Amino acid sequence: MNRVQIKICGVTNLADARACVDLDADMIGLNFYPRSPRYIEPQRVEDIVKAIPRRVRAVGVFVDTTADEVRSLAKTAGIDCVQLHGDLPSEMCRDLAREFRVIRAFSTGPKFHTEDVGAFSDCDVLLDAPHAELRGGTGLTCDWQAARATLPFARFLVLSGGLNAQNIGDAIATVSPHAVDVCSGVEKAPGAKDHRAIEEFIAAARRAEPLAGAAG
Repeated sequence: MNRVQIKICGVTNLADARACVDLDADMIGLNFYPRSPRYIEPQRVEDIVKAIPRRVRAVGVFVDTTADEVRSLAKTAGIDCVQLHGDLPSEMCRDLAREFRVIRAFSTGPKFHTEDVGAFSDCDVLLDAPHAELRGGTGLTCDWQAARATLPFARFLVLSGGLNAQNIGDAIATVSPHAVDVCSGVEKAPGAKDHRAIEEFIAAARRAEPLAGAAG
């Protein structure tokens, strides 16, 4: 198994972004959803993107938006990867995938079927826990068995939902995802990252990689 990529989501300031870089994260998530407590303005995203090395990918997070809005905000902020939440058609995602790396987010609730992700073959897939109002950062745990069953249908699977340093080893061993995504599990408060928690999370994820390779 290749190295599991690590995404730290809900970054709202340059100091936290630099900590993610220094601690060897692969991606940071920057939330464009105005109703999120981790919302960040596009101009501030642009400043962060310019200040971090290209090896760390900046991911713009969008909820229930249009393709034109995604294009406009992403280009303003200087990002080339977008994470899409909401009831979005495969045609829209396929269209955006011509210009960006697209991560299509799904919730593993009662209406989720693993084969649903097959309609988004041009996209990476992120699986998160369901919530009636919030889109990510809830601290709720995703259905790991459903995530594992989704692997054959996804070109690249990102596991999210309630991850932290204590459970990430079991999560990676159970699911064998291509990447993991953490938000509230490494925070002092919504939008304020705990740098020690990030360090502990990344170390625990790296320790779990051989277990995932053996399971696969």
